Amino acid sequence: MSCHCCSHESAHAACCRQKSFMEEYGRMLLSALLLAAGMTLHATDAAFFGHRGVAALWYLAAYLPVALPVLKEAWEGLARREYFNEFTLMFIATVGAFAIGEYPEGVAVMLFYSLGEHFQDKAVSKAWRNISALLDIRPERAAVVRNGQVVEVPPQDVHPGEVIEVKAGGRVPLDGTLCNESATFNTAALTGESLPRDINKDGEVLAGMISTGRTVQIRVTRPFTDSALSRILRMVQDASERKAPAELFIRKFARIYTPAVTGLAVLIVLLPWLWSLYSATFTYLFSDWLYRALVFLVVSCPCALVISIPLSYFGGIGAASRRGILFKGSNYLDAITRVNTVVFDKTGTLTRGEFDVQACVPQPGIDEERLIRLAASAEQNSTHPLAAGLKRYAQARHIALQPVSDVEELAGCGVQATVDGQTVLVGNTRLLDRKGIAYPADLHQAAGTTVACAVEGKYIGHLLLADTLKADARQAIDNLKALNIKNIQILSGDKQTIVTNFAKQLGIDQAYGDLLPEGKVQHMEQLRKDDTCRTAFAGDGINDAPALALSHVGIAMGQWGSDAAIETADVVIQNDQPSRIATAIRAGRLTRRIVWQNITLALGVKAVVLVLGALGAATLWEAVFADVGVALLAVLNAMRIQKLMK
Repeated sequence: MSCHCCSHESAHAACCRQKSFMEEYGRMLLSALLLAAGMTLHATDAAFFGHRGVAALWYLAAYLPVALPVLKEAWEGLARREYFNEFTLMFIATVGAFAIGEYPEGVAVMLFYSLGEHFQDKAVSKAWRNISALLDIRPERAAVVRNGQVVEVPPQDVHPGEVIEVKAGGRVPLDGTLCNESATFNTAALTGESLPRDINKDGEVLAGMISTGRTVQIRVTRPFTDSALSRILRMVQDASERKAPAELFIRKFARIYTPAVTGLAVLIVLLPWLWSLYSATFTYLFSDWLYRALVFLVVSCPCALVISIPLSYFGGIGAASRRGILFKGSNYLDAITRVNTVVFDKTGTLTRGEFDVQACVPQPGIDEERLIRLAASAEQNSTHPLAAGLKRYAQARHIALQPVSDVEELAGCGVQATVDGQTVLVGNTRLLDRKGIAYPADLHQAAGTTVACAVEGKYIGHLLLADTLKADARQAIDNLKALNIKNIQILSGDKQTIVTNFAKQLGIDQAYGDLLPEGKVQHMEQLRKDDTCRTAFAGDGINDAPALALSHVGIAMGQWGSDAAIETADVVIQNDQPSRIATAIRAGRLTRRIVWQNITLALGVKAVVLVLGALGAATLWEAVFADVGVALLAVLNAMRIQKLMK
């Protein structure tokens, strides 16, 4: 590699950096040098510079390098009928300064405005790049095994069923199942989990995970566009379309505020003139009042609010996604700050959702193996956690399952199926009650989740299964209470005795069991009738979707949660840890605090300088700080969210 002015690569790099610097700052540097030289010539009373025309041309030469890009933006804005944008205001203000002979200040306003805008744009670009880097972690290439050879292709070209290879330290490009006996993956970028996750053969591996320690092979199960990571990116990108109330307000405010202030600037010039016609003692000096109006115009630009507030919300969404929390819109980031009631589903949300059989209790004359075979066979096509527990138990006992037909799932009750020509019912006691089947009364007092089984309308026994709390369930409740959220409830379809037991372990006073999906809906509707109650519902199953939709903020457990729950929810917890709900609320509160800091800073400083400008106590120098300086401070403040959420 060579450069016409440099003989070595290092010199070439330095040369290119210098060119880049000159391209980026050349116009502003030229303007600053001419301005400084002009002010020096004026201060030293240079003879040739004393001529008004020479000074005007000199400062015009200093003005044009920084003014031309702004004038272009102003012209394009006028073509779009945007008459009151910041570029137009800056043009009017600086031309007005030239008109009254304030050449240095006219140049300075445009120079410092351009410099401030440049640094502000760089800060905004850096913030967006940082946020995008947190989100878009998809590998650009995938190593796919074809005809016994490993070839690298774009992930979009890999089809489900093909096997891809991921080297140690490499990021998984597509969702699939593990072909190796076992492997360890770093899931921090995807779910925010700090500890590596061990996955066994045929276990699910998601795009975005990093293989640690060894090369692994993964059989692809979903195309690139449907991978977990692609869905996450779509959710976060779509979030920018759902605006928070503060963002919507600022947009409307800016459309009213800027022309209103422009009108006031006109009145600052006009009203004193009208007063001078009435009062003989009042002396009206046009250049003095025009200068005050120009200060007013410069200060009036609402760019600090228009830029920093959307950036604050997107920063909050990005920071939360880094912790495995996906907000589907900044409106939900704002809504979660007002939540004062959190309602949990139990199974899969507060508990692991992995039920293990603790006991098998057949009726006299019924073979235990037959009871297990019939129950597991009837449930073999179900995705319910209880069904998974039955199937694992049958497998561990080496009991072969029988074919089933005419399977009917009865929401909140269980299943009905035909097994070996017989009608088999498997579910809770509500199912037996619905079908009018007699069973022992002590089933209601069983210390665990009961799965009863009936064949041809006759009860033949039950299996007792137990679930366990997630490792961070107690921490989740404690963290919510620390955020001053006192109304915490559990809604579950499980037996009341089991739900009450879990609630006691977690320190929750209100726990409701024996609820069908419609029972959860009725409970959520009752909560919504209280205008002071702002609810968040957290769940993971298909039957939780109506309750998620009814809550003010629906939170889905996204790792193992159903697609219906994830689609319905407003917030998705990627790693299924309920403790992240408190983190989501903190993210919302932090973002809202920074948004209001920016609003207060921008409006407060502008209000002071506007008043001082109208009174003649502020110059265009203060006006530039009130506009560009405050905007830059607001953007930098918005960028703090990334650090504060670490």
